[in-house]
Amino acid sequence: MSTIPAPALQHICDVVAEIGPPIEVGQTPYGMRRLIPVIGGTVRGPAMNGRILPGGADFQCLYEENQLAQLDARYVMELDDGARIWVENSAMRVMSAENAARMMRSEPVNPDEVYFRCQPHMEAASPAWDWVNRSQFVGSGIRRPDGVFISFYRMV
Repeated sequence: MSTIPAPALQHICDVVAEIGPPIEVGQTPYGMRRLIPVIGGTVRGPAMNGRILPGGADFQCLYEENQLAQLDARYVMELDDGARIWVENSAMRVMSAENAARMMRSEPVNPDEVYFRCQPHMEAASPAWDWVNRSQFVGSGIRRPDGVFISFYRMV
């Protein structure tokens, strides 16, 4: 059997999520739990443009002295045509202990030294955006002290 070709990626948009101060739950038996409020942001790209509405959050569980993070962000994008897109974005972020300590102190970290990949799931009610209900997406991210920067790609 021959190898099945890998899917191609179509750039959809770049998301800049503005975040509030973390709400620390603390070390639980399952890891260090935190909630990061999503307070706004922008969506810009070849297929989507708009803004992130306030009220979302990134639910985090950190392991291995914060070197490994499982992230579960949920928020709403309001596009320029008024349509709203529900986003559930599961991600993994991996970095060295030194970079994890810098990030926890809200210091810049070189994005080339961090593995940050995600699988956004999107839902739309508007018929014009029904294609997002019928597509799979992946993304790459960068975490900076002032926000989270993610590029979304549709697998085609």
